Amino acid sequence: MNNRLILLCLTLTLSSALSTVLTAQTYEVGAFFGGANYIGDVGKTQFIAPVGPTFGGIAKWNRSTRHSFRLTYLVGQIIADDLDSKDVRRLQRGYAFENTLSEMSLGVEYTFWEFDLHEAASAFTPYMYTGVTFTWYDALRRTGTLFEPVGRENTYAIPMVLGLKKTLGTKFLIGVEIGARYSFSDALDGSANVSDSQGNNVPFGNTNNNDWYVFSGVTLTYAFGRKPCYCNF
Repeated sequence: MNNRLILLCLTLTLSSALSTVLTAQTYEVGAFFGGANYIGDVGKTQFIAPVGPTFGGIAKWNRSTRHSFRLTYLVGQIIADDLDSKDVRRLQRGYAFENTLSEMSLGVEYTFWEFDLHEAASAFTPYMYTGVTFTWYDALRRTGTLFEPVGRENTYAIPMVLGLKKTLGTKFLIGVEIGARYSFSDALDGSANVSDSQGNNVPFGNTNNNDWYVFSGVTLTYAFGRKPCYCNF
């Protein structure tokens, strides 16, 4: 009897908590538009130099005035050409490639100070985001100095994003951000998947460093849901 009573109390408590979460939180959905660049063994060595386009969707669950759970799906194109580099060795080599990246990222976004969407006055704050990213990319094969896709591969990445965001009224928000992703692959540029005429793997570049890529752009989101009663979670 005691076990049944305890179970009933737990059920009622969880139901009440779930009801509060579902009806008293604020959510955001929107879009991301920007550019992409990569940092690796081909082309320029600048950390932020967007070339290819990037676009996708973004969703947030604002759990407090200081943090949100965030989910994004982005598609971007990285483009690199040794002829754009200032490195003499790369200029002499002359490699060039393009690759289409798709990523799904889940993590936490932190604001540098309290950010309340429901205040009448305009709100503004810098923020940072990190989490776990799953990335799909073209598997590249070298033909002369160019590379061609021969399928799709995937890897994980760690995002490190810094941005600024501002409310537009009480329903819309606009932001700008720069986000570097450290991937767990050295094959975004095809440098790890190169074979000679005998079929032996002959990677080029620095085989001790994995590839990075950067998505820079603008976000526009729409906020909905009741005014939240934030909990400690």
